[in-house]
Amino acid sequence: MKVKIDIDCTPEEARSFFGLPDVAPVNELMVKEMTKRMNENMASLEPEALMRNWMSLGGQMQDQFLSLMRQAGQTGKE
Repeated sequence: MKVKIDIDCTPEEARSFFGLPDVAPVNELMVKEMTKRMNENMASLEPEALMRNWMSLGGQMQDQFLSLMRQAGQTGKE
């Protein structure tokens, strides 16, 4: 035996039927805050700023790697 029930209701009606809270105000607040933070940090997403950050790290890493290799070379000569 099969029983099929189709319920036509909106998400708001379903939430209230099941006793779930309305999270729309909290969702709107979160979206506004995330939008605000993204707009504040938009400058760091510019390609020039990203490349500057990446290159500065890359240069430091290269210097550290060369220093490590020099130290390893000096240790091997002893």
